[in-house]
Amino acid sequence: MAGETLLTIVGNLTGDPEIRTTGGGAPVANFTIASTPRNYNRQSNQWEDGPALFMRCSAWRDLADHCAKTLTKGMRVIAQGRLSQRSYQAQDGTNRTVMELTVDEIGPSLRYATAQVAKQGGGNHGGYSGGSTYGNPAGNPPATPHPNAAPSQPPASDPRANGGSGYTSDSFTPADPASEPEF
Repeated sequence: MAGETLLTIVGNLTGDPEIRTTGGGAPVANFTIASTPRNYNRQSNQWEDGPALFMRCSAWRDLADHCAKTLTKGMRVIAQGRLSQRSYQAQDGTNRTVMELTVDEIGPSLRYATAQVAKQGGGNHGGYSGGSTYGNPAGNPPATPHPNAAPSQPPASDPRANGGSGYTSDSFTPADPASEPEF
């Protein structure tokens, strides 16, 4: 697939994936990822949100089913896929153009959370689907931990310890803001 524009985006889901089936019987999951840059303002000594990018995404076939079973609103994800542009005529007669990401790979970000991976049977690639600690859906049991593995419960000081996602903008403070790169 030479010549296609590949894109990797990191952000939070704005809603649960919506799954539907096309006329040909192929399942497709649609969702939006919001990616908001954070910049350190040296004058105010505070982190500030930049303008958010809302990327509409679609995942097809087995990946669509895995997304619908695993991903939930607010979850931080890393998605990679092919960027495309399409034009259409709206009901009011105006011509519109939208940018969409056809997702090839997606998974939870482990920067502020942990996840457990459960291998799905079948498939040519031995696909994996995540049952995560921040939203393990029913019917998708977590993988059995290694006997020597450390407990997966976050420490009490961690904002995720009492059911929080750890994704609130107040919960992230860098160790040394002055060491952050300036863009």
